[in-house]
Amino acid sequence: MAWATARHILVDSEEKCNELKKEIENGADFSEVAKANSTCPSSANGGDLGQFGPGQMVPEFDKAVFSGDVGVVYGPIQTQFGYHLLEVTGRG
Repeated sequence: MAWATARHILVDSEEKCNELKKEIENGADFSEVAKANSTCPSSANGGDLGQFGPGQMVPEFDKAVFSGDVGVVYGPIQTQFGYHLLEVTGRG
C-alpha cells in the first residue's frame, strides 16, 4: 500500500502562508517556522504529520502529497481548516 510522510504549517490567511513560504525559501528552517507559527497541534513536532496513506488526509493534501515531489514546499493549499504549507518528506 502507498504511504507518505509530510509536515505542514497551518495559518488562517493566504497572505501569512505566502510570507512564511518566502521565509523558508530564503533559508528559514521549516520545523522552526512551524513551531513558531502553525495553529495545528502538530506544530509542537515541527509540523510533522507522520506516516499516512491515500485518503487519510483531506483531498487537497492527498493531491499534493501523492503527486508532488519529495522535499518541495507546496502551498498555499486551502482546506476547510485554513491555509497550509506542505512538504512531502518521504513516500513509498
